[in-house]
Amino acid sequence: MSDVCRHDGADLILELHVQPKASRDEFCGRHGDRLKLRITAPPVDGKANAHVRAFLAKAFGVPKRDVVIEKGDTSRDKRIRIRAPKKRPVALSDFLVTFP
Repeated sequence: MSDVCRHDGADLILELHVQPKASRDEFCGRHGDRLKLRITAPPVDGKANAHVRAFLAKAFGVPKRDVVIEKGDTSRDKRIRIRAPKKRPVALSDFLVTFP
């Protein structure tokens, strides 16, 4: 099992390092013991967190309400819960554990 993600029942827990104000939205490999996510939104007034939630919701095929920031609301390092993901992003196939 990968150390950047794990299952909790039907949910998927991701350990992310988020880089705001990037030129495009993308997963881009590891950053230490976390998965690095670049996003275009600035880290101002919750815009980056909203953008992370929207990006992950689309990537995993779930509504935005099913993407929860469990830890790191004001930090670049975040723990994200994705409730019952419906699909698996191809860009993450090396990092993600198999769906139950």
